[in-house]
Amino acid sequence: MINHSPGALPDEAQLDLTDFLEHLQNLLVNNTDIREFLEDLAEMTARKLTTPANTVACGVTVIRRKKPVAVAESDLLARRLEDIQNSFDDGPCLTALRTRKITHVPDIRHEVRWPDYMKAAARTNVGSILALPMELNNTAEAVVNLYSTRVHGFGEEDLLTAQRVTATGAKALHLALKIAQLKDARENLAAALDSRAAIDTAVGIIMAQNRCSRDNAFQILVNASSHRNIKLRAVAEGVIAQIAGDQCITAVFDE
Repeated sequence: MINHSPGALPDEAQLDLTDFLEHLQNLLVNNTDIREFLEDLAEMTARKLTTPANTVACGVTVIRRKKPVAVAESDLLARRLEDIQNSFDDGPCLTALRTRKITHVPDIRHEVRWPDYMKAAARTNVGSILALPMELNNTAEAVVNLYSTRVHGFGEEDLLTAQRVTATGAKALHLALKIAQLKDARENLAAALDSRAAIDTAVGIIMAQNRCSRDNAFQILVNASSHRNIKLRAVAEGVIAQIAGDQCITAVFDE
C-alpha cells in the first residue's frame, strides 16, 4: 500500500537532486517569468521521474490571487490530459489541488471516481495518475500532476521519490512567485509614479489656462475624466498632448 503521508520522504543519499536544484536556481537567477519557469519545472520533473521501464509526463497548475491560472506541461500527453480534466472541471489533479491531499489512480481502467474524466483519459495511452499538491506557504496554490504510461506506474518508492522532487520544486516555485510579486509591485509603483507625474503636469497647465488654484484645477481634471468616462491619467496625457501640439482636444477646461 502506498503511504500518502507527505512527511515520509526518501533519504537524501537515495535521490540526487543536485542537477534539478541547480537548474531551478539558474532560472531564478536569470529572472525567468513564471510561465517559462513552470514549463522548465514540468519538463525537469518528468525527466527526473522517468525510468527506462516507466515514462512519466508532468503537468503543473498554479493558482494565484488576482492572476490568471498558470499551467505548464512537459509534453503533449500531459497537455491533452490537463485539457480534458479542465473541460470537466473535475478529476484527480483538481481534487488534489482542492483537498490539498495526494491523489493516486493506480489503474485508470478500474477507477470509479471521476467517471467522465476517466472515460476520456482512457482514450489516451495513460495508465496511472499521481497528483501531489505543493506547499507554497500561502503564496499560491499549486499541484504537480504525474502521468505514467503504465498501469500501477507509481509504486511505494516512486511515490516517495515524487514527493521529494515535488518538495524541491515547491521551494524554488515559492521563490519564483515571490520574485514575480516584487516585480509586479515595482512595475505598479513605476506606473503610479508616471501617472502622478502626468497628472501634476496637467494640473499645472490647467492652472495656467484658467488662472485657478491647484485644487480647482485638479477638480476640473476629475470632472473631465468622469464626463468622458476615461481614466484620469488618460485625460491628463491628453491635456499635455494638446499643449505639446501632438493632438487636438476640443474640450474646454472651465471651472
